[in-house]
Amino acid sequence: MTENNDEPEDPVILEIDGELDLHTFSPRDLKTLIPDYLAECRKKGIREVRIVHGKGTGSLRRSVHSLLESNPLVRHYRLAGNDSGSWGATIVILAD
Repeated sequence: MTENNDEPEDPVILEIDGELDLHTFSPRDLKTLIPDYLAECRKKGIREVRIVHGKGTGSLRRSVHSLLESNPLVRHYRLAGNDSGSWGATIVILAD
């Protein structure tokens, strides 16, 4: 819903390619966006996903990690290496 009216916002179409850039999303979207994206990746056989949350204050990173900890599709996750975004991105390994 938009702030000024009760009409739903247009859905965002995402390419399911193993990289999710959160810069264009509101933090309130994460609770459904991340689990849905990971589920779609798994359906497509993508087992390694890069979530770009940015460096900033770390608030978004902590929210992402909290969601990953409770997601049964996630085998493990870690901050990306220097060549993949460093602490501005998280690499997620999905369960088989």
